[in-house]
Amino acid sequence: MFCLRKPSPEKLGAFLASQSTLDLTYSSVGATATEPPAGYVVDRTRIRLGEGGGTFLSAKAALEGWRHFQLGWVETWPTAVPIKAGEVVAVMARHFGFWWLNACRIVYVVDDGRRFGFAYGTLPEHAESGEERFMVEWQRDDDAVWYDILAFSRPNQVLTRLGYPLVRRIQKRFAKDSAAAMLGLP
Repeated sequence: MFCLRKPSPEKLGAFLASQSTLDLTYSSVGATATEPPAGYVVDRTRIRLGEGGGTFLSAKAALEGWRHFQLGWVETWPTAVPIKAGEVVAVMARHFGFWWLNACRIVYVVDDGRRFGFAYGTLPEHAESGEERFMVEWQRDDDAVWYDILAFSRPNQVLTRLGYPLVRRIQKRFAKDSAAAMLGLP
């Protein structure tokens, strides 16, 4: 949904309510846990955050608090959505003075002591169709902690199709800025 100004909490609530009962826009739900499907653009960003349990716990807390989306030009609403399958969130992005609302649903969560993350899938009012996974992983062999984003997508809206080169640049910027936000954790 395209907006000329930042949407109010009331407008955001109505937006999410209208999207929350709708189906996801793609059939390969959960594919970021295995193999992204054919016919989509696949993006992956992986960055080493540091080492040890403290780094892992800080990174996990950052994902739980959606801090990887607190980028100035991108944010989520509500800001405290629990990381739980079925939860719906609006991702707001500001470009050229305009706001674009995108609706997503968390499709799975991973929390096994050494990995924490989740994936969300796109709902009908999203610029793209696909899935994106955000994961922090604490490796046993070298104690390293990694932040990993894996996404598959294709255009879902007319404006997205028309401006696809710009959309791709925005997707790459988001991944870079999200990784930088996670790298800057205390």
